[in-house]
Amino acid sequence: MQTTEIIVTRTIPATPEEVYDVWIDPKSPGGPWFGATKVIVNVVVDGLFYLAVGHESKMWPHYGRFTKLERPKIVEHTWMSASTKGLESVVALTLEKRGAETLVTLRHTGVPDDEEGRKHKEGWDWVLSMLDQSVVKRKGAVK
Repeated sequence: MQTTEIIVTRTIPATPEEVYDVWIDPKSPGGPWFGATKVIVNVVVDGLFYLAVGHESKMWPHYGRFTKLERPKIVEHTWMSASTKGLESVVALTLEKRGAETLVTLRHTGVPDDEEGRKHKEGWDWVLSMLDQSVVKRKGAVK
């Protein structure tokens, strides 16, 4: 099966530490786990996660394990779902300080190169948009 790589970037007006902490917290709006119908997340290297996401009148289970956690620079984990056709793809989120902002780069590799696989791009675009909004809202509340 042919696979592809999806890359999504966004500059967020926050420190890498602030972005990292929102991303890994399943209770924080803005991370990939937030808002799922069911979430089990063990944020340690080799820790497993499961989330069930309702989308298009269907429940989509996602599974994976954390492979690299280096606060505040990288979160890397595997990603399996019906849309990956059972393939263990890899999601790497890197955070680079750019002055008072953070360049967030999400690289999802090993995704099937078909319509379902490519839909991950719009999903990750949405997640990074929610991450941006959440971090900005959180910073506003702290002031």
